[in-house]
Amino acid sequence: MERRRFLRSTATGVAGAVLLPSCAPQQPARAAAAPRRPNIILILADDLGYAELGVQGCRDIPTPHIDSLARHGVRFTSGYVSCPLCSPSRAGLLTGRYQQRFGHEFNPGPQQAAAPEFGLDADEVTLAERLRPFGYATGMVGKWHLGFRPEVQPTARGFGEFFGFLEGANSYVPDPARRVAGPIMRGTEPVEEAEYLTDAFGREAVAFIERHREEPFFLYLPFNAVHAPLQASPQYLDRFGDLADQNRRTFAAMLSALDDNVGRVLTTLRDLSLEEETLVVFLSDNGGPTARTTSSNTPLRGYKAQMWEGGLRVPFILQWQGHVPADRVYRLPVSSLDLHATCVAAAGEAVATEWRLDGEDLLPYLTGHRTGRPHETLYWRMGEQHAVRHGDWKLVVTADQTTPGLYNLAEDLAEQHDLAAQRPDTAAELGRLYETWAAELEEPRWGPQGAQANRQQGGAARQRFQQLDRNGDGQLTPDELPRPRLFRRLDANGDGVLTLDEARAGLPGRQGTGGQQ
Repeated sequence: MERRRFLRSTATGVAGAVLLPSCAPQQPARAAAAPRRPNIILILADDLGYAELGVQGCRDIPTPHIDSLARHGVRFTSGYVSCPLCSPSRAGLLTGRYQQRFGHEFNPGPQQAAAPEFGLDADEVTLAERLRPFGYATGMVGKWHLGFRPEVQPTARGFGEFFGFLEGANSYVPDPARRVAGPIMRGTEPVEEAEYLTDAFGREAVAFIERHREEPFFLYLPFNAVHAPLQASPQYLDRFGDLADQNRRTFAAMLSALDDNVGRVLTTLRDLSLEEETLVVFLSDNGGPTARTTSSNTPLRGYKAQMWEGGLRVPFILQWQGHVPADRVYRLPVSSLDLHATCVAAAGEAVATEWRLDGEDLLPYLTGHRTGRPHETLYWRMGEQHAVRHGDWKLVVTADQTTPGLYNLAEDLAEQHDLAAQRPDTAAELGRLYETWAAELEEPRWGPQGAQANRQQGGAARQRFQQLDRNGDGQLTPDELPRPRLFRRLDANGDGVLTLDEARAGLPGRQGTGGQQ
């Protein structure tokens, strides 16, 4: 805790803006008041595949509002997250540090199965905690997935306001499943919510902006769309009656709702004349789980929970009108870890070396004041799976392939041609880079799906559920349990996914499968 107290006590003493003149105009020596700091809105989609925006090549689901961010800002074609799963990815995003440095390596599973110690480490500083001493109103609307205990909930981690839920998934419509997954909360109190959840989050985001229009604000807006379960309201389903695949139709409706509500946020900024005073970032927390939701990662290989590009490379857009170029495509690798430093710099503050951030301030690269790569090397680890990208080379170890594979992403974006045998020296070099980085990390504080809690609580059905739940999101889909009759019998509410409570009704326990079907 000493480090955290030190950071908090000294945060307001950090001085010296790192932005160049085109990003932060110099204050006249005798100005009566300091210029207002920019607002910051960080929008996170959930399980959105690389190919599911119009600007990313999608043709059957219009996303005009999200696409407008790219038209007025910068689209990163090599934008990565720090983990291909929800909770660790969010831990890295908010702290600007590889989450494995503080043991946050796996999803926890649902609250009843999570390890008791699950939660964002108390000594790590969130972006909200970083910005609040600089005079920012801080608010969060959406999915947390970083801890259940009071001391690790959003209002204890720098957010002055919170509306959303703590679990990794939730129902989009009011029904008993929401109470199983966990309540919708305002602050620390459960509330009833009757509106389609994506619309409710858009409503609350707009209200936060309107409340704080006269002061700088930081809004973290992590929608749970388009994460399973596949649920959509009639107004959105009606837009896609020509899609014959019902899963695709529902997914399209969910993505359209997400786009509409991003549009509500952007329209509010425009109506309040705050567009040029607001930095807006949009990205996904990981790649799409195509078999579950149809969310495509084309042309990338792999899916959510995998170390292939399809699990790690995501839609990633930054808009700050009048401060960064419009309609620009940036092709060099960047990371969600960069957003912590970038937002602090946009706020006009120096990024202190003692914070030991793993991310870089991207603004000088976007304005042309710095050249070269923001990152020569990026790393990933999730248990036995790991990867390292160095320049255009990537070394990959997957759950099914323990021998490292080597790929040249400049020539083989789809990772189809393993060159490890032809380039052993390159493979060895990347392996050494990875081992040096991995030696700096902490051991995971909990196993996949709360394995420690499972050992303590026992239960063959629970163990089997966790073995089958390959992507660690606390739900099973037909591809994870490919026994149609059993699946239909257990799926009590017919939503196409099984919760742990549903699985307990008849999922046979079986040890030693390691999640294989």
